[in-house]
Amino acid sequence: MNSRLRHWREAATLLLAAGAPPRASLGAFDYELLLLQRSPRSGFLPSAHVFPGGLVEAADFAAEWLGLLPASPQCGLGRVRPPPPGASRAPLFATDRERLGSPLPGEVAFRICAIRETFEEAGILLVVPGRGPAAGSGPARLPPAERLPAAAELSAWRRRVQEDAGCFLQLCRHLRCAPNIWALREWSNWLTPVGRAGRGGRRYDTAFYLCCLEQRPPRTSQDDREVTAFQWSSPPEAIEHFKSQEIWFAPPQFYELCRLCNFSSLHELHKFNSQRALEGCERWMPVILTASDGYIQLLPGDELYPEDPDYTGEKKITLSTDKKVEDLMKEGTVFHRIVIKNINDVAVYVNIQAKYKHMNPVVINSNNSDYNSRL
Repeated sequence: MNSRLRHWREAATLLLAAGAPPRASLGAFDYELLLLQRSPRSGFLPSAHVFPGGLVEAADFAAEWLGLLPASPQCGLGRVRPPPPGASRAPLFATDRERLGSPLPGEVAFRICAIRETFEEAGILLVVPGRGPAAGSGPARLPPAERLPAAAELSAWRRRVQEDAGCFLQLCRHLRCAPNIWALREWSNWLTPVGRAGRGGRRYDTAFYLCCLEQRPPRTSQDDREVTAFQWSSPPEAIEHFKSQEIWFAPPQFYELCRLCNFSSLHELHKFNSQRALEGCERWMPVILTASDGYIQLLPGDELYPEDPDYTGEKKITLSTDKKVEDLMKEGTVFHRIVIKNINDVAVYVNIQAKYKHMNPVVINSNNSDYNSRL
């Protein structure tokens, strides 16, 4: 864990996709994603639907994990390729953890964090017998029920882990299992924008991972503490729920759901990211431009994105205009932005080339603006 961070805290989140039984509302999609509703008492994104995840704890970097994981470099994870000329690896991943006192690479610890948080928040245990990795190259499988403790015992472990993150290591030892870090593939890296901090000024530097599960959505239960409800939905279905104001997402979740709309097949999604993940990803910090009738979250590559963005917030830079969002869109030609008219009127516009062999989101807009037709 990086105790030197001043302006944001490190976190990890998991886009968990599971094969779905045929259902008319899924359309062509054969998988669903897990969405959790945060407590209305939460200090950050209260009542929002999010992917499971949370803050990295010191226990996620514990040296004792090396006794449960392979001894090979990166604990059996593939090495991410060097970034292209003129680019650099996101600091979240590039930080030398040994200099911070941890023998565990960040790529391992962040995955452990995402797996631990998924167990705490949703009761889903992503582990493999022995030291891993699991055999096969397809979507992951959860351990059979006979390898896990009875429901009451597992619930007791879950409460212990919620109280003390170090108990997750104890649970894995007890089960003679390892967290299935190899099923999690690097997907994206988002920074909380300046001006969107949570309680106490918290901002987050979050690693987003993707994990595809072969079987249907596993038994899921909210913890009734941080999480008050859950649902499994296909990406288009989740977006429709959002547009109809049944649920609410923060902009990064909306963007990622639009990106997942490129893939209706679980196996195609798994294949794509298995091949792409070792390319790495960009670090994105949205920069907020306030217009007269809404605001735009600008992302790197957009023609209005600052050359020297204010990452720390210490410069107190604000972007605002008296123009309407529609005027800004009609005047522009190079887009990588999230347009927000109100809490449930959100649209992604992007016409730049995706980097790191990634995929741009499907452009989803609730109206038929003429600038949408130019994308």
